[in-house]
Amino acid sequence: MTNSPLNSHLFLGFDELEDMLCKVTRSGDSFPPYNIELVDENTLEISLAVAGYTEQDLEVALEDTELVIRGRQEHSHQKRYTHKGIAARSFIKTFILADGMIVENVALNYGLLTITVHKPIKKTKRTVLKITNQSKSAHVIETKAGKK
Repeated sequence: MTNSPLNSHLFLGFDELEDMLCKVTRSGDSFPPYNIELVDENTLEISLAVAGYTEQDLEVALEDTELVIRGRQEHSHQKRYTHKGIAARSFIKTFILADGMIVENVALNYGLLTITVHKPIKKTKRTVLKITNQSKSAHVIETKAGKK
C-alpha cells in the first residue's frame, strides 16, 4: 500500500483516484510546453506549443477520463544540419479530466494546439437514509438537489 492521503480509512472507493494521482506524478516530461488558462468560471483552455507539427502529426483523443495528445514527427535523414535546436520528436501528453467535463474545441493555429474544455456546473445532492434495525438495503427518505 502506498503512503497517500487517500489511504485514510475515511476515504472509501477512491482507488481509481489514487491510481490517477500516482500516474500524474510519474509523468514528468515537460515536452511540449503548455499553458492552462481559466477563460471563465467554467471554461479552461489548454494551449500546447507544437511548432513544426501539422494536423496530420497530431492526435487528440478522449480515453475514459483522460485527454491524451499524441504528436509524431518523422525524422528526415535527407537533411544535414550544422545546428539542430528545434525538437522533432514524438510525445504523449495526458490530462486527467473530472467526470462530466466536455471538450468543446480543438484547434491548431500558428504552432499552438488549443483545446477548450468546459466544466459543468456542480449541483450538490443530499440524501437522507432511513435507519432500520435490520440488515437490509438503505431506504431513501428524501433527496434534494441544489446548485453549489
